[in-house]
Amino acid sequence: MACLQYGRNTLRQQLKNVKTSAAIFRKCEGGEVHLHHPLFYAAQGVRYRKLQVILTTGIDKLGKAGETVRVAPGYFRNHLMPKLLAVPNIDKYRHLMEDQRKIYQREEVEEVKIVPATKEDKMKEYQMAANRLDRTMLVLRKLAKKPLAKDDNGRTFIQEPIGKDEIVAEVARQISVHIEPEHLVLDTPMHVMGEFEVPLRMPRSIPLPEGKVQWVLQVKIRGK
Repeated sequence: MACLQYGRNTLRQQLKNVKTSAAIFRKCEGGEVHLHHPLFYAAQGVRYRKLQVILTTGIDKLGKAGETVRVAPGYFRNHLMPKLLAVPNIDKYRHLMEDQRKIYQREEVEEVKIVPATKEDKMKEYQMAANRLDRTMLVLRKLAKKPLAKDDNGRTFIQEPIGKDEIVAEVARQISVHIEPEHLVLDTPMHVMGEFEVPLRMPRSIPLPEGKVQWVLQVKIRGK
């Protein structure tokens, strides 16, 4: 290894001492000089040479489908080519990839028309949401208060009373309907287990089902 490194350094020194043309040394933007002599590349060895290939599918940290990248010959021969992940960068395969891309990767621009919602559409949504609230039982699980205690109706007290905010969150999670705390008629938090009907303040424009006086939310509180 030391001999190889010594040979490379000697080659660089000899080439710098000779008046070379612009084909040997090429200046980069930062003023650095890069060596481009064929002898230099011959000394680097075969393992430093890379192949240009065209990717047929996207590969992480390498490129997207259709891109031309440089890879090691062994990586292309043992991994990319057997799995048809890449093809050599020659005219035949390049034209084939371009034709395939035109056929299967056509970029079609679809015109999206936004239709504004009318008042009738909004009223239908409100009606469906109100019917879902009225027909669904909201079930809440709570721990019983210890030591066990019951109210005058024989219902067990719970450890943490249930307020409007918790009911609103559970309605969104269980029934997938968004309501606000002001839509609930609940003067005090619920603190006992059982089944309850919580009145709802809904817009008057939403017609009530036949036989109903007001909208209500069925709530059931049970133990865990």
